[in-house]
Amino acid sequence: MDNNETILSIKNLMMDFRIGHSKTHLMRAVNDVSFDLRKGEALAIVGESGSGKSTGARILTRIYKETGGSITFKGKPLADYVSEYGELEYARQVQMIFQDPFSSLNPVHNIHHHIARPLLIHQRATKQNVTEKVIALLELVGLSPAVETAQKFPHELSGGQRQRVAIARAIAVDPEVILADEPISMLDVSVRLGILNLMADLKDKHGIAFMYITHDIATARYFAEKTAVMYVGHMVEWGESDSVTQNPQHPYSKLLLSAVPEVGKAGRRDLSVKKGDIPLWKPSSVGCPFASRCPIATDTCTQSMPEATRVRPGHYARCHHL
Repeated sequence: MDNNETILSIKNLMMDFRIGHSKTHLMRAVNDVSFDLRKGEALAIVGESGSGKSTGARILTRIYKETGGSITFKGKPLADYVSEYGELEYARQVQMIFQDPFSSLNPVHNIHHHIARPLLIHQRATKQNVTEKVIALLELVGLSPAVETAQKFPHELSGGQRQRVAIARAIAVDPEVILADEPISMLDVSVRLGILNLMADLKDKHGIAFMYITHDIATARYFAEKTAVMYVGHMVEWGESDSVTQNPQHPYSKLLLSAVPEVGKAGRRDLSVKKGDIPLWKPSSVGCPFASRCPIATDTCTQSMPEATRVRPGHYARCHHL
């Protein structure tokens, strides 16, 4: 596959959940989300808790079935791809790295088992050469001495080492796409950069596409070529990472950027945001989702959803005041 060819295409994705046991009261966790992901490219999905970032990833791994919209994988509608090649093959091609390296590994099994199992299930190794491949994968993700690491159990490893094991397990089956759900948020600051550099190396040298989910807009710029900012299930700004993170146009994107600590600037900064809870978005909701907290909101913002505006080449935002 050519590096410019789209592997994964999402159009107008929606996901509704019931509120309690009601069949009619719904909340919309993802609303009208669209993006393309190409081979060897990283797309960062940025937003605070409740923005719908992880829900989107769970739709792509088929944990959830979308309410509306379309998903195209390698040029085919996802339903057609799964029908032709099977769910197991799709699961091989789209892997996930979870946020918590402490719960994503089974404490009963050693590291060799965690990596050997997907190799054998997806026929990427035989019983005769599986250990050799496990060792090679551990070395690839920087866990040396690999032979000793393979025999250890998860509780014997640090958080950063466990996340490297999770990455080794994900790449063991030669995926096209990795969905990395806050992969560094629970790690010590001292090891976060190493994990990002490892993923960047896999992206650049092995052509793996990454969807990088994070609340940290600074790491989005460091790792990803493209960034999409989400708020209450909506993409409010998206485009080339340098442009979105250095010159954000949407008030919410500006808020996220202003929350990033800056070296040499002490003291608390005024984030100029209205106090209040994050709204519960419903299928019947209208207006801009950020209107209730936006410092520049007007009546128009509460009455109609803003259209996407091209603010510069490769950079778009949804705001009535652009």
